[in-house]
Amino acid sequence: MEGLWVHGVLLIFLLPCPVGSQTSSIPDQRWWTDPNEAPSQHQAARATPEQKADGAQEGLPPQRHCVRCCPPPEKRFYPQYQPVPQINMTILKGEKGDRGERGMQGKFGKTGVAGSRGHAGPKGQKGSMGAPGERCKSHYAAFSVGRKKPLHSNDYYQTLIFDTEFVNLYDHFNMFTGKFYCYIPGIYYFSLNVHTWNQKETYLHIMRNGAEVVILYAQVSDRSIMQSQSVMLELKEQDEVWVRLYKGERENAVFSDEYDTYITFSGHLIKYSGDP
Repeated sequence: MEGLWVHGVLLIFLLPCPVGSQTSSIPDQRWWTDPNEAPSQHQAARATPEQKADGAQEGLPPQRHCVRCCPPPEKRFYPQYQPVPQINMTILKGEKGDRGERGMQGKFGKTGVAGSRGHAGPKGQKGSMGAPGERCKSHYAAFSVGRKKPLHSNDYYQTLIFDTEFVNLYDHFNMFTGKFYCYIPGIYYFSLNVHTWNQKETYLHIMRNGAEVVILYAQVSDRSIMQSQSVMLELKEQDEVWVRLYKGERENAVFSDEYDTYITFSGHLIKYSGDP
């Protein structure tokens, strides 16, 4: 009888505990039964409020669980790795697409450093002859005149009038007025030659537009001599050049006779103002 009691106690400890017979002090440590198995009426009555709430949320009856008498070992969580398929995109080359639209032109870049000078190229062929140009217009002006009569001073200035014409190109020198008139602007050369009178002064000026330019002068002397003066002038069109005898504050004169020409006045154009 005593042996049967011992065997009965051992069987009680060896048999599995009925579901819901004990409540664990640790609510998180549960053994869940098969969710597909329907709970018994006794198990549903002993279900905790959390279990009932879980079942109500999912529309299922509360699940059964068994509570162990001893605390389970400490839970360990291990990372779970989910394999991700890898695709080699290089082998999935598709067909070539259409050409896209042309993009907008970009901004100009910075100016680069100037390159070195290149080698000289080969000599080109000789070009064809051009059309003949217009004929160059020549410009000339020249005169040379003389006087065979003497002239003495008076109470007023006197223009030296010439009676002999050696050269008078295009009649630029007026023999009646005794003046040269400029028709071609440029640089001119003028020269004056006279013969002095014994015991008298010789006092003349080359004039331009009423202004004295240069003087020809000889003092009183026992002998007569040839005296000369020359000058270059830049003239504009319509300028006038002539020779003037000084008035008679002091007696002065120029000598000449009808047999020889002692007095000459000459001038010519050196350079036309329009030439380079």
